Amino acid sequence: MATIELTKDNFNDTLTENEFVLIDFWASWCGPCKQFAPVYEEASEKHDDLVFAKVDTEDQQELAASFDIQSIPTLMVVRDKTVIYAQPGALPKESLEDLIRQARELDMEEVRKEIEKQQADSGSQAE
Repeated sequence: MATIELTKDNFNDTLTENEFVLIDFWASWCGPCKQFAPVYEEASEKHDDLVFAKVDTEDQQELAASFDIQSIPTLMVVRDKTVIYAQPGALPKESLEDLIRQARELDMEEVRKEIEKQQADSGSQAE
């Protein structure tokens, strides 16, 4: 599956309708983004059961700002509408494959419990 372009208009629908989405925040002037693009594209063809999306940070500044994207490329992995990974930097092919493998193996029930626990802890500290 080829990558899809995410905009503020289709972003929520894409994340709601798909269980597993990888998002590449990039810009056309960014050298590391250009280096990462073929690695990302190749992974999208290999893992056709996952959604690979791209956000042009120049074109979609509002969307990039809502995720506090400070540096590009930034890769984000979203499973079940939960961000499980977000790091700047162009990954080599092996690292991207390893990240996808780890993200697939993640127990989302455990992730949700951990998030609830952290939110409860931070809520009790605020009092």
